[in-house]
Amino acid sequence: MNHSLSLRQFALFILGPAIALATGSAPAWADQPPNIILCMGDDHGWDETAYNGHPHLKTSVLDEMAATGLRLDRFYSASPVCSPTRGSVISGRHPNRYGTFSAGWSIRPEEIGVAQMLGKAGYACGHFGKWHLGPVKAESPTNPGAMGFEQWLSHDNFFEMNPFLSRNGGRPERFEGESSEIVIDEAIRFIGEAAQRGRSFFAVVWFGSPHEPYSGLDQDLALYDNLPQSYQERTVRLTSMETGLPTQRPLREVLRERYAEITAMDRAIGKLRQFLDKEGLRPNTLLWYCGDNGTPPEGAATVPFRGVKGAVYEGGVRVPGIIEWPAKIRQPRASDVNAVTCDVLPTLCDLAGIPLPSRPLDGISLKPLLDGEMTERPRPICFWNYDARRETQSKLEPYIDPKLQEGTTPLVKKAGGQATRNFSNFRHPTVAERDFAGPRAILGNRYKLVITDRGGKASLKELFDVRADAAEETNLIGVKPAIAEEMEQELRRWQASVLESLTGGDYR
Repeated sequence: MNHSLSLRQFALFILGPAIALATGSAPAWADQPPNIILCMGDDHGWDETAYNGHPHLKTSVLDEMAATGLRLDRFYSASPVCSPTRGSVISGRHPNRYGTFSAGWSIRPEEIGVAQMLGKAGYACGHFGKWHLGPVKAESPTNPGAMGFEQWLSHDNFFEMNPFLSRNGGRPERFEGESSEIVIDEAIRFIGEAAQRGRSFFAVVWFGSPHEPYSGLDQDLALYDNLPQSYQERTVRLTSMETGLPTQRPLREVLRERYAEITAMDRAIGKLRQFLDKEGLRPNTLLWYCGDNGTPPEGAATVPFRGVKGAVYEGGVRVPGIIEWPAKIRQPRASDVNAVTCDVLPTLCDLAGIPLPSRPLDGISLKPLLDGEMTERPRPICFWNYDARRETQSKLEPYIDPKLQEGTTPLVKKAGGQATRNFSNFRHPTVAERDFAGPRAILGNRYKLVITDRGGKASLKELFDVRADAAEETNLIGVKPAIAEEMEQELRRWQASVLESLTGGDYR
């Protein structure tokens, strides 16, 4: 793709329909794979956008994207917590397949990442912001470079104002400023360099916002000075920006800062879109925004669903999702087809004409959805909070040398007295019955089955018609037992496949 002709390309985008009618020809990029940008908010729940009806938030850029692009009204994170969801984007696979069970569990070096695949197809690949799939230092076998990114300015975990970030695995440096703008500026620099070299680009921007602890610019905080006084009467637990330790604060103050972070992130995305417009790159650039899990407890003032971050109910896994690609998505559309972060790799490979890896994938290509041809998902989505106590209590062999799993980039929130984070992953050579435990769910086009273990008691099984009951209030298990039984059997078969992958079976 020759981006030195970007102004001409932009003119063709504006005039493309008229040219096509007059000459019978298609725009210059009609048969070319798109440039690709993936943006992800950290702990950004489904309702926390104005376009989804939030009563307080200002998200003008995301609102415009939703109004002009493809709005994914039923978009899900593969996990209700961050590291696993990010692994699902990179691999197209459920994170339990490679032992990324929760926050602080690394990916495995043998996983085939979407950047590796797009890089082989000629894309310039860059990562900016939160990584959280292992340390970002140069010697880590799971850093962004090992997963196919030729450039990265990244953090092991989440980050706040004035963050410490590592460039291409080097010593962490402090960057002054609002963190969303910092990582967007780096992505813009990377995209500009790729365009000058005539290369298609794949840029991943994983924000540190709006994860707690919260802070905000005065201009953004001022937008939320008049939140309801009723929020002041409730206190919530979160991290102190001053000490890095747990504290209790009034919900009203916390939400003011959280919402300011979301607005700043929204503005940074707007800066990126303006750059793409200015350079004539926007028409054939696919920009995909989503959250990595549902709203956390300290921010859950307006969540319309059951559960929050960490739960396999809708409040834990349903997130904002928008795809903007002007050359392809010429008319605004809203889709109620179920989609999930595991779908990213299969979709991008399909668009780029790249064969999929020959191992089990849990995502599907959404290209038919982009083409307006998909009205239902052809197979269900499964969720599973794996019970990792076998790994942590059974002295299993570390999958990666623990020294290589030690993080380097500081963050405000302390853990065990440390300002950095280390990672874990273990070899899991055999499968036992107890490995099937942990809260789990299977989501079909209408029904969702949720299974929760209760120690020595029988598991709690709940069946919901999520099309009619988005809040998951009415358990239909006694009314539709045959549907529940069929879904449970399919979920069990899927779990068996995942556990076979966990043993390393896909790498042999």
